[in-house]
Amino acid sequence: MQDDKHKPLTGIDHKRRSLLRAGMSTALLAAPYARMAQAATPAVKLVLLGTRGGPRVGDTGKNLGKFTRMNASNLLLIGGVPYVIDCGYGVSQQLLKAGVTLETVRYVLITHHHSDHELEYGNLLYNAWSSGLSHQIDTYGPPGLEQMTRDFMALNHIDIDTRVADEGKPDLRKLIQAHDITDLGQVLVNEQVKVTAMHSIHPPLADAYAYKFETGGKTIVFSGDTAYNPKLAEFARGADYLVHEVMYAPALEALAKRVPNARTMMEHLHASHTVTEDVGRIAAAAQVKNLVLSHFVPGDDPAITHDIWSEGVRKHYQGKLFVGRDLMEFEL
Repeated sequence: MQDDKHKPLTGIDHKRRSLLRAGMSTALLAAPYARMAQAATPAVKLVLLGTRGGPRVGDTGKNLGKFTRMNASNLLLIGGVPYVIDCGYGVSQQLLKAGVTLETVRYVLITHHHSDHELEYGNLLYNAWSSGLSHQIDTYGPPGLEQMTRDFMALNHIDIDTRVADEGKPDLRKLIQAHDITDLGQVLVNEQVKVTAMHSIHPPLADAYAYKFETGGKTIVFSGDTAYNPKLAEFARGADYLVHEVMYAPALEALAKRVPNARTMMEHLHASHTVTEDVGRIAAAAQVKNLVLSHFVPGDDPAITHDIWSEGVRKHYQGKLFVGRDLMEFEL
């Protein structure tokens, strides 16, 4: 008598086993591709670190000593990797508040050479080093960034040399790789993201950029500082998020009264920034899914409410609109 274990296989049994083996083989073959697909769609988080436009620091008047909005900087976390866009005053502090330890910063991108976007560029790199940085940071920006990086290292060479010798720290100068952007069509490409750029309108600077991040089927565009520019709508077409600077024109006269260079400053603001209505026009033409207002000009006037910032935009754009605030987060 034969036990079940040693019974000869019937035609049906052979078929079942063949199907089982085929299923297992398919699963084994599919597993790497599933992992690749998962890797190709990393988790993405957008954080507004600093939403104030202009180089002035802190609030004024009755709010003197407060910091309602820090200067311009943004963060993208792509698969947990930090990409910092602009380094205005307070960027290190804001990263920590956002839960990002400084030594984990991997990429830094600068939109243009104005102090409210790069004042703490070197300090962020140094603070990352002080916090235990051991890997390379790649930085990207308009021509002049490489020289600015060398100048920062020269400014701090005594401290860097001392800490390398006395504390055994790695040489900060060897950890930072700065890149002057020469190809707007391929600023940065790695296994997670492709970053491209376009020229914005921000006189008198000839090299000021908007950046587009494409990752895992999602697109995030940062306008940088710019006057009304229909080409930006083409660049940002269909984006999941457009982070756009904004200026409220009726408040500029009051802003001008606080500074001695009022006339020339007003000329600059009108030539180099985008009023609320025109931000709406750009977002509508681009058909972006979400519009995030940031880099507010003026950025310290409490009389300008969220509704006021939104009113002009809503004349043209009816999609999802967010009036940005420091440390506002978006999960993509």
